[in-house]
Amino acid sequence: MVTEQKMKEGTLLTTLAAAPVSATALVVPDGPRLTYGALREQVQRAADRLASFGLGRGDRIASVLPNGAECIVAFLAAATAGTAAPLNPAYTDAEFRFYLEDTAARALIVPKGGAPAARQAMLPGTILIEATMGPDGALELESDAPAQPGRQAAAPQPDDVALVLHTSGTTSRPKRVPLRHRNLAASVENIVATYELTPDDVSLCVMPLFHVHGLMASTMSTFRSGGTVVVPAKFDPLGFWPVAQAHRATWYSAVPTIHQLLLARSRDGERPAGSDRLRFIRSCSSALSPIVMEQLELRFGAPVLEAYGMTEASHQMASNPLPPDKRVPGSVGRATGIKLGIMDDAGALLPAATSGEVVIQGPNVIDGYENNPEANATSFTNGWFRTGDLGVLDEQGYVSLISRIKELINRGGEKISPREIDDVLLQHPAVLEAVAFGLPHRTWGEEVAAAVVLRSPATDQDVIGYCSEHLAAFKVPRKVFIVDAIPRTATGKVQRRNVAAVFASQ
Repeated sequence: MVTEQKMKEGTLLTTLAAAPVSATALVVPDGPRLTYGALREQVQRAADRLASFGLGRGDRIASVLPNGAECIVAFLAAATAGTAAPLNPAYTDAEFRFYLEDTAARALIVPKGGAPAARQAMLPGTILIEATMGPDGALELESDAPAQPGRQAAAPQPDDVALVLHTSGTTSRPKRVPLRHRNLAASVENIVATYELTPDDVSLCVMPLFHVHGLMASTMSTFRSGGTVVVPAKFDPLGFWPVAQAHRATWYSAVPTIHQLLLARSRDGERPAGSDRLRFIRSCSSALSPIVMEQLELRFGAPVLEAYGMTEASHQMASNPLPPDKRVPGSVGRATGIKLGIMDDAGALLPAATSGEVVIQGPNVIDGYENNPEANATSFTNGWFRTGDLGVLDEQGYVSLISRIKELINRGGEKISPREIDDVLLQHPAVLEAVAFGLPHRTWGEEVAAAVVLRSPATDQDVIGYCSEHLAAFKVPRKVFIVDAIPRTATGKVQRRNVAAVFASQ
């Protein structure tokens, strides 16, 4: 069994080591409640169980589990015994096959009797492990594979790969991102320091736990602070505030889509019961409109802190600070525990107020993509990691993102930021959600288009006319598609390339 004496600083296990054994670590509404002592015991038991199937350091252990205690325990156990590779339960057979093959997964953890698509996609020789968690929070891992009772998981080292994920693949084939224990531990420390998390904090985790946002921000940083993580099985905008009230949540982190859903289901002038203990609201993984930020603060009575993260940085890179420090609408804040700069195409760092590519350095940043020398050659310059985001730093160190570089709309040589158009569209009183993108054009190369979801009746010409009053003529969308919903990824991100593909033939 992995004991605390064997734990190395700079590993995920050390995030669980500080809290008293009797403190509440994890709560699943209508499910188990685990103290830190019980959580550590369950992780160690599960890691040893995985080791009994012959799994060890470097072995990729995939999991397809819904949000909940079993998902968190399985992730930590897999990262202890080998390398965790959590997957989105909503994937198709073909998607599961790609990710299982690409990671060379030696084992697959699924709910007992569940995840049929993942089972179907399994490669021959993969160890199938079924997970069951009882009401007392005891995780059982069962398999038909031969086991060696008594075999124990070796304690992980800081340089061991704890977690392997893939980039979202907005412009190309997804790349494998190997995150070492030391990368994740550094990211967790940065998040705890940024938001001054303490044992009194209660994080309401509504982000999926197969992604770094939910894993690192909502969950592991809370564990490091000795606080409590509350994990509903799924996000429910109608049940969100009753859960927050019942468990006395002090903060939550989410993508703008979730914030907007909560706003849409709350009443003007009434602060929801359950919002009264919020110290702050965090927004990350997609651009937050200043208008939505203002509405959130007015409606829910807590400061909204927009942050900046990506998988390759083990999540967080920058954030707006807590009050009384200044938070800047439209900015993702200042660097948190890392170096952050703006670089030109030639690799020179640029002065403040000059736009260029955002680059980062820090202990939370990956050493490189896995088995991808071409991506590494283009992604690293003079020790800096190129994020692929176009941005600008002000004199106080606040960074504002303009666009993904490859998502800029090129209309006859004019480079147009789609986010600028989003912000104008969202100011229209009838528009609830909006995303601008480029469509192919015979003369201009690309033309500006947008998809919008309405909150009240309006026509496409109404929306175009409004844009004409607030944007230069070449930035005004020539086509506006009024839709019921904007296509998003499983984590709530808008990928403009995918949205454009949906409307390219319309």
